[in-house]
Amino acid sequence: MPRKPARRAATKLPLAKPASVRKAKVKSPAVDPRAHSRLVVDGLAQTPARAMLRAVGYTDADFQRPSIGIASTWSNITPCNVHLDGLASAAAAGADSAGGKSRQFNTITVSDGISMGSPGMRYSLVSREVIADSIEVVAGAQGFDGLVAIGGCDKNMPGCLMALARLNRPAVFVYGGTIRPGAHRRDIVSVFEAVGGRAAGTVSAATLHEVEATAIPGAGSCGGMYTANTMASAIEALGMSLPNSSAQEAVSSGKTDDCHRAGEAVVRLVKAGLTPRMIMTRAAFENAIVTTIALAGSTNAVLHLLAIAREAGVKLSLDDFTRLGKRSPVLADLRPSGKYLMSELIEIGGIRPLMKALLDEGLLHGDVLTVSGKTLAEDLKHVGDYPAGQDIVRPFDNPVKADSHLVVLYGNLAPEGAVAKITGKEGLEFSGTARVYNSEEASLQAILDGRVKAGDVVVIRYEGPVGGPGMREMLSPTGAIMGRGLGDQVALITDGRFSGGSHGFVVGHVSPEAAVGGPLALVKTGDRITIDARRRELKLQVSERELAARRKAWKAPKPYATTGVLAKYAAGVSSASLGAVTGPVIAHKTRKK
Repeated sequence: MPRKPARRAATKLPLAKPASVRKAKVKSPAVDPRAHSRLVVDGLAQTPARAMLRAVGYTDADFQRPSIGIASTWSNITPCNVHLDGLASAAAAGADSAGGKSRQFNTITVSDGISMGSPGMRYSLVSREVIADSIEVVAGAQGFDGLVAIGGCDKNMPGCLMALARLNRPAVFVYGGTIRPGAHRRDIVSVFEAVGGRAAGTVSAATLHEVEATAIPGAGSCGGMYTANTMASAIEALGMSLPNSSAQEAVSSGKTDDCHRAGEAVVRLVKAGLTPRMIMTRAAFENAIVTTIALAGSTNAVLHLLAIAREAGVKLSLDDFTRLGKRSPVLADLRPSGKYLMSELIEIGGIRPLMKALLDEGLLHGDVLTVSGKTLAEDLKHVGDYPAGQDIVRPFDNPVKADSHLVVLYGNLAPEGAVAKITGKEGLEFSGTARVYNSEEASLQAILDGRVKAGDVVVIRYEGPVGGPGMREMLSPTGAIMGRGLGDQVALITDGRFSGGSHGFVVGHVSPEAAVGGPLALVKTGDRITIDARRRELKLQVSERELAARRKAWKAPKPYATTGVLAKYAAGVSSASLGAVTGPVIAHKTRKK
């Protein structure tokens, strides 16, 4: 990949002094590698605890080793996670071989791809909080000195990182890996779009069944630069995964080796006293954002990085995505808006050559620490360029888009912000007539029935964090729009969010949401709406006087759930503009850049 070091020279970021790196790698005399486990197993009073642990395989020697928790989000309800039990065992073996004592445990997980378009999708974002809570609970109760967390799907990955940030015990995250391409390079988005094609009459019943039967060939996360691969890449750029962890197929020897090395690495981190909040600094989050932009990653990265940063005590806001986006180009031509799959990016070297190019261009902070115990600059020092002739990742002088595709919009429809995914292929401005629906189901039926026409702006409301509750993803409506051939003729805005597989002129995370009286609740079918990516504006062309009258007449809808986890979530969740987090978040003192 050709680079032009002179470009953006004024914005280059300083690299760390070698001395600051060496300190992180040398075990401090003050570090106690058993700081947490000794409280559980040492001394006369803890004899019963030792007796319990002997029953699960502990020996006398094991009580003197650092206790390493291996948190797996394994289940066989989804291909994203069906193989993670084997990967957890590999991580446990790595930790044991490095002098730790591993113990494995599981969290829940749900499948977005299976629940998409159904009431079950309300539980998706909720699961992120449950996963974070469960890892914190087990690690806190069992006194683990270090952790390896293994995630394979959209919400369990940020859920793992949120827990690791809260606990602040030495830890490594491992991505379960991407799925291999289906027949004819198909993936899950191919299926959603084929549904729209069937409704439009352009896809036969036989073809639809063939797509359904061949698109998902086995284990692994969805194959484009959708949310899972986006978050894996962002977490590696954040410094919380070992080099190249994000760019391996789920079913591969490389991924098994990655897990074994993660187990070894966490023992080293425990002995060195290197904790997640030393790694997840503000500069590291900026690296994650820039890398996500370069890869044309999912809008969900905005929501999840805000949430992880809150748990890590790092100040991060929507405006940081705008600030960094102005100087960060989109370089990767990856699905959903591009041509290539993650497996094809893996074949040319994954994301490491891209990160090296971004570092050389002055767009990444090289002095941040990673779970390797080195700085990012040291990790990337010997990384080479992509092979000549490839066109998956473009050079800086020929980007897919010169600035970010993640566009934060404000205006009278989104006073607290909204997030659009605009690559430029859809155009940079859309003005049309609102067609309003109070649920995803109602909008999808209208699209499939042909009631949504060119020039419409589909408005889907009451699907936000509180209103959904749970902020469902709108892959079914966006997939149907694309399948009907309306991708460049219809826009869609929502207080819900989008799958990483969504593309087209789409705007989500509209805040404040309709359920709490946000302006989206006041829109009527027939209103004029303008989406302007250049001016970063989302505007309802209705007078303030008329909006005031509508606001006075508006009544909040009845809540979807009044008991159980959905009601509990709706009662405590924050705005999407803050990451849709729940519960109090303690501000921790962090290293400033």
